[in-house]
Amino acid sequence: MKLIYETHSITVDNEHGIATGWLPGELSAEGRRGANELGARRRAVDVVFSSDLRRAVQTVELSGLTVPHFQDWRLRECNYGELNGAPRAALEPRADRVDDPFPGGQSYRDVLELTRSFLADLKRWYDGRTVLVVAHSANRWSLDHLLGSGASLEELVAAPFDWQPGWEYDV
Repeated sequence: MKLIYETHSITVDNEHGIATGWLPGELSAEGRRGANELGARRRAVDVVFSSDLRRAVQTVELSGLTVPHFQDWRLRECNYGELNGAPRAALEPRADRVDDPFPGGQSYRDVLELTRSFLADLKRWYDGRTVLVVAHSANRWSLDHLLGSGASLEELVAAPFDWQPGWEYDV
């Protein structure tokens, strides 16, 4: 299976330095344009899975893709608990939250285990297909750890998030 991962498009919160976490979020004007671009570059996928958080769902809806789209709660961003909706700087240093959950929320290791569970289901049902996943930064770190670079979760969480038009993995 070929898995293509894309982050949800830019949100109003992203533009204002807010850590949305488990809040729904809303795409900005730039994010809506980005969703259209995602659709144009990902026409050759067989199925799309996204987080069930509004910003990821909206990215897929605006992409114009016509393949089946399924929402999966296991693809949500890390739950920042009491810090959902806080300024992004309040989450730092994020590497401290790899195993220690955010107050009232999750750790990045929790997200890793949910991503691992999602991948196990994908392997069972979508072998030989091209699957697009639209989710969040914590999911990309998990995918990179499980399928990609082999870097530790601590290293991935601590590194700057360099956006690019998708990441591809062989599963």
